[in-house]
Amino acid sequence: MIIQEVEIRDFRNYPSLSVRLDPGVNIFYGNNAQGKTNFLEAVYLCGTSRSHRGSKDREMIRFGCEEAHIRAEVEKKGFHDRIDLHLRKNKTKTISVNRLPIKRVSELFGILNLVFFSPEDLNIIKEGPAERRNFMDRELCQLDRIYLDDLKKYNKVLDQRNHLLKDLYSHPDLMPTLDVWDQQLIHYGNRIMDRRREFCGELNEIAHGIHSCLTKNQEDMEVLYQPSCRGFSFEELLHNAREKDIRFAQTSVGPHRDDLLIRSNGIEMRKFGSQGQQRTCALSLKLSEIRLVEEIIKDKPVLLMDDVLSELDQNRQDDLLSGIEEIQTLITCTGMDDFIRRQFPVNKVFHVTDGKMDI
Repeated sequence: MIIQEVEIRDFRNYPSLSVRLDPGVNIFYGNNAQGKTNFLEAVYLCGTSRSHRGSKDREMIRFGCEEAHIRAEVEKKGFHDRIDLHLRKNKTKTISVNRLPIKRVSELFGILNLVFFSPEDLNIIKEGPAERRNFMDRELCQLDRIYLDDLKKYNKVLDQRNHLLKDLYSHPDLMPTLDVWDQQLIHYGNRIMDRRREFCGELNEIAHGIHSCLTKNQEDMEVLYQPSCRGFSFEELLHNAREKDIRFAQTSVGPHRDDLLIRSNGIEMRKFGSQGQQRTCALSLKLSEIRLVEEIIKDKPVLLMDDVLSELDQNRQDDLLSGIEEIQTLITCTGMDDFIRRQFPVNKVFHVTDGKMDI
């Protein structure tokens, strides 16, 4: 899978841009705040419909403009697809594939599979559970449309249940409707947990070998799924937590409280790992994500790396670069020194300056 061409109009600081990419390693270098990350954000939108920064549509439209357009030409297993996104300030974004509008975002997933690697991902081990849940959800939503649908429905039911819990204080007569929301929450929650458990099992098998290689067989890494209802059924735990939930007007158990446990040589990395160990585990996790996507889609994803090399020491830089061979990669950085010094093969270089690119 490769991206052949990207065209941008009135997106972030880009008035107009058309770029043809190489199937190999593409470097985008320049000073900070010139638009390197904005370009990767535009590419990520084409694969997921969302910003990796969590930005709203209107925030990504160039200042003074009413709409933005992004187009990506994708080649996958000999087939070509065109993805178009229109962002509008006062309307919902529209997406078309091969010039045909799609009705549901899930129809976009699978056309362009992306793995995004940013400096924030290096903190995935030591940050809170939300970061690790987002890690699972980002990839699973790209790979599994059923999971995406279940997650959307679960979050909607969760919001409704939490609103009801707040209303019960002044409207106790609404109590019977809590059972209705609970049954839906249990239905979608169990499906989400089953898929996460499967995903983590597959990821763990791959991460074990990659981490052993990165640490010269000195460390043994484990990736373990930790659902919030460990040892109980979701239905049982939700029932037992009802009084607490009513008291605090918030749902206290469920997939929205899940976590991942990352261990190396039996030691929990979040609590007891050194910064170096945590970063190596994060690197293993991202490389494992790439490998897992390959196995599932039977093709290679496109890798987006946003100024990650500057956050890694030379050994980990080498480990990362050696693990992305034969994958189309888009890398942002402030300079070319690291690539020149290690004679790393670079296929195309773009100099980014104030929303413009020069080859």
